[in-house]
Amino acid sequence: MRFKLPDSAVAPLLAGHASAVAARRRDATLFAAALGCAVAAASVVAEVDIAVLAANFHRLPDYIARILRLDSGAPVWTDPAEWLWGLDLWLLLMGETILIAYVGTLTGAMGGFVLCFLSATNLVRNPIVRITAKRVLEFCRTVPELVFALVFVQAFGLGPLPGILALAIHTIGALGKLFAEVVENIDMKPVDGAVSCGASWTQSIRYAVLPQVMSNFASYALLRFEINVRGAAVMGFVGAGGIGQDLIEAIRKFYYSDVSALLLLIIVTVMLIDLATERIRHALLGWERTR
Repeated sequence: MRFKLPDSAVAPLLAGHASAVAARRRDATLFAAALGCAVAAASVVAEVDIAVLAANFHRLPDYIARILRLDSGAPVWTDPAEWLWGLDLWLLLMGETILIAYVGTLTGAMGGFVLCFLSATNLVRNPIVRITAKRVLEFCRTVPELVFALVFVQAFGLGPLPGILALAIHTIGALGKLFAEVVENIDMKPVDGAVSCGASWTQSIRYAVLPQVMSNFASYALLRFEINVRGAAVMGFVGAGGIGQDLIEAIRKFYYSDVSALLLLIIVTVMLIDLATERIRHALLGWERTR
């Protein structure tokens, strides 16, 4: 037997529901209006001209169509030998790009590993040390990698070193922040137990904190490596080594088929690295859950 509320009891519930739906629609409308005003204001400041954009939009598909053709006018896939004429050199440059990302990620991960414990609220009670560590991390991740790369190119000259340093500094800030958030969410009971047994601060981190966070640290570092491979691919635009130098040269000199070949090589490499690191991350997270 079903129970039915009287109309006098149902009416307030329906009115409340209608009021909640109306409030939600009003909030959505206000948000959409505010977003539209912000986009319009940004367009004005950036001097975006819709008429010019519409008049020149056809150039994008035209350029894409052009880079997919050889100098003879034939599609690039009809003559792979001509299209990929510099594959040996490009693979070496791609390897250099991966090494730039690897060394930059490794160096940055070590720096972030040290600073994350100093910036963790639950491990450091001294506000001066904690706030200083956080500000350093903020500085490292706020300045874009390309800005760092431009500075280091001026200081150290062309080559992979500026790219490595730029990626390392930015990685310190990014991973230090992520690592610190992981540390701040640990179970403090093992830490309190270690301290009560006379463990020093570093010993409590070694035996009570690291076992709880290392798999997450590794997962975040692998994710950052994926990001840095993509970042290292464009470091060559400012002379910081890697395949980006050949890519920007091909773009500037209108070597159309070379542009598509280099882009294909970068895309395939990043896809393979993403797939490999994704499997490793999932394995690490699964291992942590089954411990």
